[in-house]
Amino acid sequence: MGSILGNRVERVEDPRFLTTGGDYVADLHFDDEAHVAYVRSPYAHAEITTIDLDEAREAPGVLAIFTAADFAGLKPIPAARPGIPEAMGQVVLASDRVRYVGQAVVAVVAETQAQAIDASELVFVDYEALPVVVDVEKSIRNDDLLFPDAGTNHVLELASPSRADFSGCEVVVDERIVNQRLSGAPMEARVGAAYWTEDGRLVHYSACQGAHPTKVLLATIFDLPADRVRVVVPDMGGGFGVKSRTYPEEAALGFYAKAVGRPVRWTETRTENFLAMPQGRGQVQYAKLGGTRDGRITAYQLDVIQDAGAYPMTGSILHGMTMRMTNGCYDIANVGFTGTSTVTNTTSITAYRGAGRPEAAVAIERMVDRFALEIGMDPAEVRRINLIPKFLEKYTTGIGTPYDVGDFPESLERALQQAGYDELRAEQQRRREAGDVKQLGIGIATYVEITSGVGGSEFGSVELQPDGSLVVRSGATPYGQGHVTTWAMIVADRTGVPIDRIRVIHGDTDQVRTGGLTVGSRSVQLGGSAIAAASTKLIDAARDRAAQLLEAAKEDVVLDDAGGVFHVAGTPARSVAWAEIAAAAVADGVELAGDHDFEAEMPTFPFGTHVAVVEVDTDTGRTELIRHIACDDAGNLLNPLIADGQVHGGIAQGVAQALMEEIVYDEDGIPKTANFADYPVISSAELPSFEIVHMSTPTWVNELGAKGVGESGTIGGIPSVYNAIIDAVSHLGVKHMTMPCSPEKVWQAIQSARVHVVS
Repeated sequence: MGSILGNRVERVEDPRFLTTGGDYVADLHFDDEAHVAYVRSPYAHAEITTIDLDEAREAPGVLAIFTAADFAGLKPIPAARPGIPEAMGQVVLASDRVRYVGQAVVAVVAETQAQAIDASELVFVDYEALPVVVDVEKSIRNDDLLFPDAGTNHVLELASPSRADFSGCEVVVDERIVNQRLSGAPMEARVGAAYWTEDGRLVHYSACQGAHPTKVLLATIFDLPADRVRVVVPDMGGGFGVKSRTYPEEAALGFYAKAVGRPVRWTETRTENFLAMPQGRGQVQYAKLGGTRDGRITAYQLDVIQDAGAYPMTGSILHGMTMRMTNGCYDIANVGFTGTSTVTNTTSITAYRGAGRPEAAVAIERMVDRFALEIGMDPAEVRRINLIPKFLEKYTTGIGTPYDVGDFPESLERALQQAGYDELRAEQQRRREAGDVKQLGIGIATYVEITSGVGGSEFGSVELQPDGSLVVRSGATPYGQGHVTTWAMIVADRTGVPIDRIRVIHGDTDQVRTGGLTVGSRSVQLGGSAIAAASTKLIDAARDRAAQLLEAAKEDVVLDDAGGVFHVAGTPARSVAWAEIAAAAVADGVELAGDHDFEAEMPTFPFGTHVAVVEVDTDTGRTELIRHIACDDAGNLLNPLIADGQVHGGIAQGVAQALMEEIVYDEDGIPKTANFADYPVISSAELPSFEIVHMSTPTWVNELGAKGVGESGTIGGIPSVYNAIIDAVSHLGVKHMTMPCSPEKVWQAIQSARVHVVS
């Protein structure tokens, strides 16, 4: 019997989710619990002059009301990342000034959520407006400082050793590219609950992307030993990176719980989620690319301004990931990068599916197409000329990033073949010659991305139970990825124990020794590798016990992982099963287990090619994605069914950025997209069935040969659709436009090009 790995195994999590439902934080209730609601700023930038709580204190059900002054004894919230100026630190409640619409100013704790919300509306806060900075290109000039004590709006400045030299280029193109702000819009908004045990332990329930990092955060804030904090992350309704940190409004729940002497919970409304939950992207790029008229790219410079929002979080360093991936898949030695993150009077920016890597792919892939248009060459051919050839050992790019393995040309050819590229171009030409209203656009994106790019380790353990079943403990936190199925498959493959006899535990710091954040598509390559190694350790320990039962030397005993039994090599007729070993261990009072902390030598670099086919109505500007072909190489796929699901979700989010989704602020910093009526989340109605082309170039970085796949669809999806839209109308004189490519923007680009041609 072959290995279970590599097979399309249905997710064992799904029957529960589809029948009885998951166990989410909002579903868990505690005796005598109270609720918190926040009073949030209606101003983007203002001094707080007066806070009047008198009427709110008398409201029904109110237990306590808190302002920033009440947090004087609480330790400062640690910076989201090293190097963030101390003056720009996060706060639970604003004290002297507010810096974005939606910032929490007052916290009201009441018997019920409705009472807390009603009382919060009785709080009076008086503000004195200050100059508002929404535009990053204005913020970077430091004319109006958001944090005067910092002396600058800049958070982090990065640069390559030198700028690209364009002096020898025959053709040079440059464009301003915008990766607009996006909302993570998870089905489950932010939610948390906290209480204190009688012996003084803080217990915190959270919908976050890592129980142990949240435990460290809370222990720091409340100045507690680590063993005095327990964090539980039950089921989650989506994360996408925006839940990679436990934010101040939730972190303070333990403070409120201690003050009122009862459990306290917070569940934000959807409007709060749009106003205050950190958002994604927010990067303005100035890209310049040059080369020869025969298609060779010889120079590339990318200059980035990264929006950090009001309080710097992960967003303030995302341009660092963009810098690492500047080269994309291309053999360009003459390359340069600069990047500066800067604060604005908007909601903070954090990681969002891809976190700096889609931005890099958008820049280089858009410019390759722009270059191809300028020299009159097919964009597929330009890629063929410039892609890095196949490599199976470490390759270092012009910007200095080492890749593990890659075969970019092969992914391009597979995707083009599946698309029927030549036929598509012929149909496009037919429509152009006929002057059809609906024009065809074909967009290509050959991308490479970095997974597990922030390093670190992940924990896994496997324990033999008295009945012969196995318990797996993982430090990774699932929120839709199918970890339970994948971890069980790895253990089943190693041990021969069926997956229905394997239980997976995660998301509870009392039950799992340690763990990291589930971010950056790191789970299988780190968490999976840890569990594989832990399985090997358990097998080694079990072999000792099997040898005793078989009255043989340990070195002569082997595990038949197909049947899940141990026997002496060459004599399989006499064997002992896991259940027999478990019984013997119990009789001797011995626990058999293996655990492992896995840390990789370097990140891995999934890659691939996406081809998007769109129809653009030149009368209205409306775009329809009619086909999307995705060739994504994530090395060895442990479960192609789950991997395909991740790619599908990633593509959908990528298409959404290219076509429709965008957080918008007016010049006063007032959000114009504060609900689902104003912020259109993509649905199946806007998407075709995706065409998946499998390809596998295993990595040598971990024993599974696996790379990340959770964000690849987004990274390939955005630039391919973006290029397709512009390609559809390029014959009309349109060379570039900014995302999202809404019907209005596309129509305006067509009209502008026509005016330019006439004039």
